[in-house]
Amino acid sequence: MEQFFEFALSVIVISASGVMAPGPLFAANVSYGLREGARSGIKMAVGHTIVEFPLIVLLGVGVFSFEIFPEFRTIISILGAITLFVFAIIQIKTVFTRKEIAKIKTKQGPLITGILLSALNPFFIIWWFTIGFKLISDAMLIWAFAGILILFALHIWMDFAWLGAISFFTSKSSKILSNRNYKMLMISLSAALIYFGISFLSDIVF
Repeated sequence: MEQFFEFALSVIVISASGVMAPGPLFAANVSYGLREGARSGIKMAVGHTIVEFPLIVLLGVGVFSFEIFPEFRTIISILGAITLFVFAIIQIKTVFTRKEIAKIKTKQGPLITGILLSALNPFFIIWWFTIGFKLISDAMLIWAFAGILILFALHIWMDFAWLGAISFFTSKSSKILSNRNYKMLMISLSAALIYFGISFLSDIVF
């Protein structure tokens, strides 16, 4: 039992580096929280989980490898950047074509966005191939393949708690935002997504 608590503590502390780091998923979550309320964060976390769980399992059984597919990071970076640019453009276009805050929506919901911004986020993938892979190895060393499920359970609740909390507090703040301030905030968030997209591309160029 002591070993479990020690491992759980290490997973929670280390996972915080990925879960709470500012990034495209965080920016999109704030955006949806303003438009759709607190539940959007939970939906986004579900989308994130749909990508994260298979990745953890595949890493656990040793299917994925940079040696097998050396261009993997480059392709993910390019696709991720394109996705961020498209999302930002749609978001900016929506802001200038809608008059009321409550009517501002994008074609893809928070669930799909959670999937896209996780699957096409090279930093998310790299995190699991480096820091996360060490946690997976430690878990499997202690509990064999059951360790994958234990690690996942210890990690995933943080995604739900963090994204859910952010969307909740953001939804409350939307009530005190004027339409003009809201649009300025949305444009700022879109600019942040574009910045992350450029970062993805610069990561493979330099």
